[in-house]
Amino acid sequence: MPPVSLKARPGRVQRLLLASAGALTCGVFGLAFVVDRFGQRERVAPADAVVVLGARVLEGGVPSATLRARTEKAVALYRQGVAPRLVFSGGVGVHPPSEASVMLAVATTLGVPAEVCSLEEGSHSTEDNARLTAGVLRRLGARRVVVVSDPYHLLRARQYFRLQGFEVATSPALRAERNLNALDRAYWTVREAVALLLHPRVLLARAPEDVDAGTAPRTD
Repeated sequence: MPPVSLKARPGRVQRLLLASAGALTCGVFGLAFVVDRFGQRERVAPADAVVVLGARVLEGGVPSATLRARTEKAVALYRQGVAPRLVFSGGVGVHPPSEASVMLAVATTLGVPAEVCSLEEGSHSTEDNARLTAGVLRRLGARRVVVVSDPYHLLRARQYFRLQGFEVATSPALRAERNLNALDRAYWTVREAVALLLHPRVLLARAPEDVDAGTAPRTD
């Protein structure tokens, strides 16, 4: 008589759960790799406006290092002639004033004329950034935009602006705090991958010209 095994074999439900967990883990980390590779690459192109997404404002209205890094990148693009206008997007967080107004102050200090800048001061999320900034951009007659943010944030940001009907290029603020620290970079990149997996409509958003032509989505 064969010896009785002391180890219970996992049941069918357990095996399914283990397989699902493995597939989900692979999906998250696989997408995280895509998010990181996408964000680290400069994808700037001539546009009607550069849109800068907000970040934390410190007590006393002082820009955080991340907010400053994003603004400085946008100012550099403006000086390069990438676009004739800058649009700053970000509402009031823990500390006033709005992220957008703080970015404007930094940009004008760096020599950008205030008259080429527009503000969106009501947003508190990436979805808000795209939805509320869309109205500003349409009033300016803008169709092509360059979005500036931290590298980990750019793929999701591009997708939300695509959902609003814009042609979107991206430009990373590589000197942002969360990109310079390896642990922060890994954490925020994985977090973005989870956010995209939880919102497939955003992940699968296609460029406007792809939708119109019925062609396959671009990979850039």
